[in-house]
Amino acid sequence: MNDQTRTGGISNGLDAKVLHAISYVFNGAIALVCLIPFVMVVSASFSSEDAISKTGFGLLPKDFSLEAYSTVFAEPMIIVRAYAVTVLLTLCGTLIALFLQTMTAYVLSRKDFAWRNGFSFFFYFTTLFNGGLVPYYLLMTQYLHLKNNYLALLLPLLFSVYNLLIMKSYIMAIPDSLIYAAKIDGCGEMRTLFSVVFPMLKPALATVGLFIALAYWNDWYSAMLYISNDKMYPLQYFLYNKVNNIEAYKKILESHAGSGVAAAINMPTQTLKMALTVVVTGPIILLYPLVQKYYVQGITIGAVKG
Repeated sequence: MNDQTRTGGISNGLDAKVLHAISYVFNGAIALVCLIPFVMVVSASFSSEDAISKTGFGLLPKDFSLEAYSTVFAEPMIIVRAYAVTVLLTLCGTLIALFLQTMTAYVLSRKDFAWRNGFSFFFYFTTLFNGGLVPYYLLMTQYLHLKNNYLALLLPLLFSVYNLLIMKSYIMAIPDSLIYAAKIDGCGEMRTLFSVVFPMLKPALATVGLFIALAYWNDWYSAMLYISNDKMYPLQYFLYNKVNNIEAYKKILESHAGSGVAAAINMPTQTLKMALTVVVTGPIILLYPLVQKYYVQGITIGAVKG
């Protein structure tokens, strides 16, 4: 090895280290910018209402207080019940939606399905036009009779054309040779789907599954429309009502003279919102580390050789 080759190798190695260092610094800065707001939310949730009103938000708690969390968990069994409703809806909805959307995407991706273009247009058309809120509400309550029914929370998010297109693009990237090889080995369509296609869809299943889980976890609008029984409230809508009730009560107190004004000022509102944010986002944010590794995996790595 001559000196020029050795020097070139050292230079390339040094350039790679410098590039890695710049990448780490840049990505670390972006991560820090994204993390700071969440730290401020957690900090504000442990601060007193007076401190937030006087000095604003900060990275560290000001006048440490658990009053906001005491208000949130004043009735712990109601919180537990709302959590249970949301967790069950998220789990069941995510699994059923993944199954339905994967099967639909598989059918639409098959070139030997003669009607795939027509069905694809039908799904795409629904993203451009809809009947509006009033017909939708009448359909759910007057015809399907889903008022105060958990199906009213489950069905609206069960199918997404956007997620369908993502899943379809992943499936279409699978080489046709794998499908044909499965057929030659005697596999039917369902066996091909579950034994060949599904194992190769881990990145897509993780990505779309996370989207669906977030949609179910954050959904409060469906509960506002169709659920009037407070024992059936999901977590998001229960906490939404709690904030609105406290703010309304505070305005009533502020409208009266005397001791009510002081009581209203001391009631947690801003810190309560921050505490509710922590309570709501805490569990679902733990899902991301479980699916992160699948984002960077190739869908067909090692599937076809030679």
